[in-house]
Amino acid sequence: MRPQASLESVSTSHADAMLDALPIPLIMVAQDGRIVDANVAAEQFFESSATMLRRHQLRDLVPFGSPLLALVDQARRHGAPVNEYKVDLSTPRNPGDRLVDLHVAPMPEVPGHVVVMLQERTIADKMDRQLTHRSAARSVIALAAMLAHEIKNPLSGIRGAAQLLEQSAADEDRPLTTLICDETDRIVKLVDRMEVFGDERPVEREPVNIHVVLEHVKRLAQSGFARHIKFVEEYDPSLPPVHANRDQLIQVFLNLVKNAAEAIGESATDGEIHLTTSFRPGVRLSVPGVKTRVSLPLEFCVKDNGPGVPDDLLPHLFDPFVTTKPSGGGLGLALVAKIVGDHGGVVECESQPRRTALRVLMPIYAGDAAPPTIP
Repeated sequence: MRPQASLESVSTSHADAMLDALPIPLIMVAQDGRIVDANVAAEQFFESSATMLRRHQLRDLVPFGSPLLALVDQARRHGAPVNEYKVDLSTPRNPGDRLVDLHVAPMPEVPGHVVVMLQERTIADKMDRQLTHRSAARSVIALAAMLAHEIKNPLSGIRGAAQLLEQSAADEDRPLTTLICDETDRIVKLVDRMEVFGDERPVEREPVNIHVVLEHVKRLAQSGFARHIKFVEEYDPSLPPVHANRDQLIQVFLNLVKNAAEAIGESATDGEIHLTTSFRPGVRLSVPGVKTRVSLPLEFCVKDNGPGVPDDLLPHLFDPFVTTKPSGGGLGLALVAKIVGDHGGVVECESQPRRTALRVLMPIYAGDAAPPTIP
């Protein structure tokens, strides 16, 4: 009997290891609603260890009246699996974007027990939104090319005429000619910024240490627009290089940090910007026209404790000409989305008051095999 017991122990150990290796949160719920067990992904989802989870009822971990509680009862009564999609499990204890697909199945071997699988929707939804963002960026490429050719030339003529008029204008009229020149220059600068969207040249990439980039961006920010803000760094020093263009990465994170600093405001006395890096295995993106899936395991975040992004603006934050600033042009974050997309990555925003996070997911450096660019 002892060899048999040993074999069962090994089998149980392998089963536990297999469940812990899954990136999908799984929990076992007893008949009285207690949490019996949870895999590693569930610990990460609920931000609590399996030992702590076993001390709670399922209703303690989900919102009041959550559909999950009804699904568990239904699966237990009928003895059959049940599903529900796009259920919000965010709570004050675990705030943020917690949209999941629920799969609940009874366990015939243990009467009254059920297994709950939580399939996070956030990554899939983010990928869909990224394709929308890129479609919006592509829509301004043709516009940018047209503006550059059809508008800049007439503007130079208008500015030249205003300068000629200024020479013979009366003193009280000269402010008007100056206004014409200033506004013409402002339009030219706007068109120049839009021309960046029309740049279709391949991105020259190399292995880049993201921490060197973030340190450079932090120094630039602290010497200028963010001198009144505290920076907090949470880096994973073991991260491999990112396959990217260093100058463009600096531009991306300088834009994100500047956006965070402006959200906090100059009058804030407790402003903080958190720069974080981490490794997120299992994040993969299907690219149209390419058989392989792009792996995006590197996550870089810029978080701030500003007032947050309005809910109605959040889905369109990376679209051109969308801005929360009265004097903003609305091209900064659209340019960030384009550059990150050109590198085969994605960028997304999660926002609540005093807890806004802009996340960039990027591929690692894999030698000469560059990841495909996401169209």
